[in-house]
Amino acid sequence: MHESPSLTPPDGLVKMSHVIYGLHALTVVTGLMTPAFIVTAFITGWPSLIAVVLSYMKRGEARGTFLESHFRWQIRTFWFALLWLLIAFLLAITLIGIPIAFVMAGVAGIWVLYRVVRGWLNLNDRKALPV
Repeated sequence: MHESPSLTPPDGLVKMSHVIYGLHALTVVTGLMTPAFIVTAFITGWPSLIAVVLSYMKRGEARGTFLESHFRWQIRTFWFALLWLLIAFLLAITLIGIPIAFVMAGVAGIWVLYRVVRGWLNLNDRKALPV
């Protein structure tokens, strides 16, 4: 059974979490404004790469607080987006898989957008995210 976080995180760590969501959001907006898919921009864009590195660096400081779930959420969002993009790429190298790859990349992009928005809204409300 997972215990609910009880410690109050330092304000600096909360601000860092906002910065990380902001970096991810910047990459999502870039993906929306260019011909690139959201998920492609999310995986290859420098703001998201910086954000995932920061998440790994700061997650230990968040242990026992509601922010622990946010760092885990941000890290998992990145790696699962990469997984879906790799699967879409593998499908795209086959002629019959190209339409499926485009749909998969589009759905993964919407999923990334959802995860960034939901995570940031929960952070604003100082709520933990589900495991």
